[in-house]
Amino acid sequence: MKIFQVINVRWFNATAWYAITLSRLLVNAGHDVTVLTQAGTQSEKKAQELGLKTISVDLNSINPIRFATATKHIIQLLRTHRPDIVNCHRGEGFFLWGLLKLLGFGFRLVRTRGDQRPPKSDAFNRWLHSGVADAVVVTNRHMANYFLEKMRTPGRGLWLIHGGVDTEKFRFDQAGRDRVRKEFDFKPDDIVIGLLGRFDRVKGHKETIEAVARLRKHDESANIRLFLIGFDTAMTSTQIESWIDEYGIRDSTRISGKREDIGACISALDVGVVASLWSEAIARSALEIMAAERPLVSTDVGVMPDLVSPSMLVQPGDSEALAYAIGLVAQESLFREEVLTAQKRTMSQLTLDEFLKRSLNLYHTLLNDN
Repeated sequence: MKIFQVINVRWFNATAWYAITLSRLLVNAGHDVTVLTQAGTQSEKKAQELGLKTISVDLNSINPIRFATATKHIIQLLRTHRPDIVNCHRGEGFFLWGLLKLLGFGFRLVRTRGDQRPPKSDAFNRWLHSGVADAVVVTNRHMANYFLEKMRTPGRGLWLIHGGVDTEKFRFDQAGRDRVRKEFDFKPDDIVIGLLGRFDRVKGHKETIEAVARLRKHDESANIRLFLIGFDTAMTSTQIESWIDEYGIRDSTRISGKREDIGACISALDVGVVASLWSEAIARSALEIMAAERPLVSTDVGVMPDLVSPSMLVQPGDSEALAYAIGLVAQESLFREEVLTAQKRTMSQLTLDEFLKRSLNLYHTLLNDN
């Protein structure tokens, strides 16, 4: 197949990760994939680092002249490459692709919703998604329900395809665990609680810090430690450290900084945490933690109810409930084993092979539906 993956995403966020990972899988499976990016962005750089064929097209501009230039460029690309599938991973420019499809360019149009912001459910948008697009891909059940109920998307046109995780790269690594724990001065009997994610208010670092502080007030939790795997992005380490000092756990907390050995850092944990206040449409970090066989406690946002058992889900912002769930899985060995068993069943359906298989099933269905 000839496929355009349209990834006009500025940052290398979850949406870009999903799209670029899928592009790489398709290329490895022998398909001709062209990644259309926004010039000079993090997502373009990442796609190029992975050896993907990229072409920059300015789909995000609202300037009429630049938009006309982008339209002319896209028409040239369609005539030259003649793609079978065009998969749009962002809303900007989606209408243009729909218009070109209606004008007779012979591709199947897919809109993948890799973020948690729902589209407006007005008549035009409903028509664009169900009457023009050949399929809508969502990455979690919450968004699927929105499209079925609010957008009135026919069930046959809606596909739920979760992201996948590289289970070779992200797996439990005993040697890496020992090395990282020694580097950050975690003792063998320490129970290390870890949050993996960019430094951003949405990720719930403050709530995680408060939850660990709550746990450490009890004698049976004196060996609880906190490991924040991340580095400065929307927030700085200084801001994170101010919360650590506010809750009095500086001596028991470590911050990783930027690391290349993320798999080893995850393996160093005893319990993983996703404390996000909203979003998590794809939850890349959650998949990586679960793939490394670390029990995961999470807030019930976005895709997380699809991945995590109800007993390990708490309301966003509720540090007391978060502390209770962490303490339960950290200190009750039988319960911990139940959590890990449930995670293993879930992860068997979230490999990269499954991600590719379900995406190809969609594409083949669209091309055979004549």
